[in-house]
Amino acid sequence: MLVIGLTGSIGTGKSEAARHLEALGASLISADQVGHEAYTPNTEAWEQVVAAFGDEILQEDGEIDRRKLGEIVFSDAGQLEKLNQIMHPRMARMVAD
Repeated sequence: MLVIGLTGSIGTGKSEAARHLEALGASLISADQVGHEAYTPNTEAWEQVVAAFGDEILQEDGEIDRRKLGEIVFSDAGQLEKLNQIMHPRMARMVAD
């Protein structure tokens, strides 16, 4: 099996390239989607993210407000690293499964 990873900044055509590869029969795994699934309410990752960043990142329904979390982690490299240490191992396990 050949694995191709698409990376790049916002607006660089990753989604378009992924659509072309998918049209050619490739399987697609979206890291964004895996990340969102990884911290659904009451999962281990959700609990750790809330413990690390506080209840203020939660919406009324208990979902993590990605905009609020983004404001925290994208303005402080240390906070981003904290989030990555929580999320990346779980996401890697989810993709491997």
